[in-house]
Amino acid sequence: MSDLKAHADLLRELHHGNLLVLPNAWDETSAELVVEAGFPVVATSSAAVADVLGHQDGEKAPWREMFAAAGRIAAAVPVPVTVDAEAGYGLEAHELVDRLLEAGAAGCNLEDTDHRAGGLVDAHAQADWLGRVRAAADASGVPIVVNARIDAFLPPSGIPEEARLAEAIRRGRLYRQAGADCVYPIGMSSRDDLARLVAEVPGPVNGNTGAELDLDTLAAAGVARVSYGPRFYRAGLAEMRGALETLRGEPDARAPRR
Repeated sequence: MSDLKAHADLLRELHHGNLLVLPNAWDETSAELVVEAGFPVVATSSAAVADVLGHQDGEKAPWREMFAAAGRIAAAVPVPVTVDAEAGYGLEAHELVDRLLEAGAAGCNLEDTDHRAGGLVDAHAQADWLGRVRAAADASGVPIVVNARIDAFLPPSGIPEEARLAEAIRRGRLYRQAGADCVYPIGMSSRDDLARLVAEVPGPVNGNTGAELDLDTLAAAGVARVSYGPRFYRAGLAEMRGALETLRGEPDARAPRR
């Protein structure tokens, strides 16, 4: 448990300094590649992990399978691991923290999409739940780093485009007050919007790269960390698909068997 606490402390410290870049992993091999490349933290991608397990993203995979996969990843690498725990799988805060610790997680992503009713969870209710997660983690002796994902910019949120920035800022403030270490306005693609959110929400912010947002721009805007979700996993599948199509076009592959 002392090693896990050290990992949580290191992960939190890495949010204050140079941009923390997190190329997300989905299994032991991809996690080992992240570490071999010199990255100090491994983050998981729920979409990629669920896909490997044969399920869709959005809490469609059994939570026990998701945590088992996270545990295998954490056991394979010597660095802190932060787990994409989606919306918490309907678990009570103390049970969620117990499952994260059993998996060897030093941090987690928790999103505010309501996967059962649709749209977003009420902001105050989400803040209250994040507060309970924070309290349970602190009581455990391992201050898990909580990255509170804000899904206002995702179309399923149902929030009109012109209201998304204000809603993201409102939620970011509430989640930080509740004890989240970092907030993550996923899907935010405007450099100006991101700069405003960073200015108006105290504490670290997680961003994504995009057409207006390369790593230098994110760092200049004051973003603390950047993650890639299932991007590398999907790129690998696309490369394999292309290679298979090329192989299928080879004369030997088309030749009938004798």
